[in-house]
Amino acid sequence: MAYPTDRKYTKDHEWIRATGDTADVGITDYAQRQLGDVVYVDLPDVGRRLTAGESFGSIESVKAVSELFAPMSGEVVEVNPRLKDHPEAVNSEPHDSWMVKVRLSDPAAAESLLDAAAYEALVKE
Repeated sequence: MAYPTDRKYTKDHEWIRATGDTADVGITDYAQRQLGDVVYVDLPDVGRRLTAGESFGSIESVKAVSELFAPMSGEVVEVNPRLKDHPEAVNSEPHDSWMVKVRLSDPAAAESLLDAAAYEALVKE
């Protein structure tokens, strides 16, 4: 699979697409394939401050429950309401089904994350 080049990726299989000082966060196609059918997504409340690398929620599938990790630090400004009733959207549209929108503390920190080519190389190993 070709991963979208308009975002950055983490080794924990989250993606982040920044526009100015805000960003959408979700999980990658690789992550959703490893999980299997997603049945529930537990997301933080608006206003929660996230620190890069910390858990901000969880995702439950028929196989397992996995933590979600913040790719960058910032404040949650919106949570995707669609995922409450339709968590399976993560399986069908992993790169379009954002989970949270974050106002970034330091937008330049995105440079420390993986680009699409580096992420593709990581998941091919």
